[in-house]
Amino acid sequence: MPDQRPLSRELDQNIDMIRRLSGGSSDVQINRFTAGTVNCALISCDGMLSSQTLAEMVLGPLTGIPPQNGSQELFGYICRYTLLSTDRPTVTDYGTLFRLIHSGFAVLAADGADTALAFGIQGYPTRSIQEPVGEGNIMGSHEGFTESLRTNMSMLRRRLKTPELVMDMTCKGSLSRTDMCICYMKDRVPEELLRDIRRSLEEMDSECILTTGYIRPFLERRRFELFNTAGTTERPDVLSSKLAEGRVALLTDGIPYAITVPHLFCESFQTLDDYAHKPIYATFIRWLKYAAFIAAILLPAVYLAIVMYHPELLNSTLLVLLAEAEREAPLSVVTEAFFALLMYEVIREAGVRLPKPTGGAVSIISGLIIGDAAVRSGLISTPLLTVTALAVLGGMVVPELDPQITLLRLMFLISGSLFGLFGISLAACVVLSNICATETYGFPYTVPFSPFVRKGMGDSAIRTGMRKMLVRGFTVEDYNEKDK
Repeated sequence: MPDQRPLSRELDQNIDMIRRLSGGSSDVQINRFTAGTVNCALISCDGMLSSQTLAEMVLGPLTGIPPQNGSQELFGYICRYTLLSTDRPTVTDYGTLFRLIHSGFAVLAADGADTALAFGIQGYPTRSIQEPVGEGNIMGSHEGFTESLRTNMSMLRRRLKTPELVMDMTCKGSLSRTDMCICYMKDRVPEELLRDIRRSLEEMDSECILTTGYIRPFLERRRFELFNTAGTTERPDVLSSKLAEGRVALLTDGIPYAITVPHLFCESFQTLDDYAHKPIYATFIRWLKYAAFIAAILLPAVYLAIVMYHPELLNSTLLVLLAEAEREAPLSVVTEAFFALLMYEVIREAGVRLPKPTGGAVSIISGLIIGDAAVRSGLISTPLLTVTALAVLGGMVVPELDPQITLLRLMFLISGSLFGLFGISLAACVVLSNICATETYGFPYTVPFSPFVRKGMGDSAIRTGMRKMLVRGFTVEDYNEKDK
């Protein structure tokens, strides 16, 4: 927990306490000088601020202050006649002092004052704005969030230049003291939703916040859910559209992803390019994604169930081809299916974790050696490898649901291998029951499909024309209005 002890009026005592609390850390710099005949000290953290800005905007004006009668007059003169920084919080305790200097502030402490002034002159190196890696598009913006919270906030503000957009700063993590920003449109977000999210964040007791996985579990219910009810995005334009629909977003310093609540099932099939094409083509692409999602989960299981339990569903020509292919394979069709799927997961994980210079070797090994050699040697039949490849390709169409698709594919494969199509039907009932029972802060995960909200179908089942969508479309408030 941060140290809440108040600052002392004795400058030497404050400096000794800062050195003791920091453990003599070499990056905590304390520079003593005289400003207006008052003994002062400027506390900062090396590497977190701009040295040039510090010299030009802080040290230069401070050393040129005329003589003052005590620290109170000195601070009053600084507040009235100087503008050393636009961000100037007041420090009253040691915990706040360390949080600010570790965030790129320079803190001015004076002898005889039990408070200190902080100046925001951050200048630490950050990654420049680049194109998002996981949410590509053709005709939309090519800007993505970075690890700098202030940069992300500015990108969001450039797209929503309205006072209705509220950005509320907070700090979480007893060790990391990570800055977080709650973003919402005050005229559209339900008050109860905002209140519940704040309560969930208050209950979060984490020492460090290093990725979205440290935050999302506290924004979701504690019951078992297959799908995430808190979404993520790395695009400021996508986040702007979600805020306009009445959602709440959470930006975190050091994380190039924004968390959005509530997150609906249909959002995983929506991309920015859907709104750059004609409605009929966008609707076709959206239904293609739904079909690819279903095929990615069910195709290997259905193939296995038909081959093992229901061969009468195939015509004679196809049945003969499959029988000949499986006859040459030395392993059972169940073993082949699991081997092919697990082999793909190993290849995918290796491609993600390997360094980029050696990442090309994964495609060569997987494509030429494993894939071609496995078929030629007869370890895996060609039809099964084709079905597995189509299922894997279908999962790539909806990358946000890739973890769930992987687990559901294996679950349906086990059900189909044990009980055939009947087992697949039972597993589908379990999955549908879980999805329909999933909700986040009172909003069903499957809305507007179930419960049915007619106004929301224009941007979920289909994509209507922009003339209709430009008039304020479906928001999370519409579900509450429907209940009333």
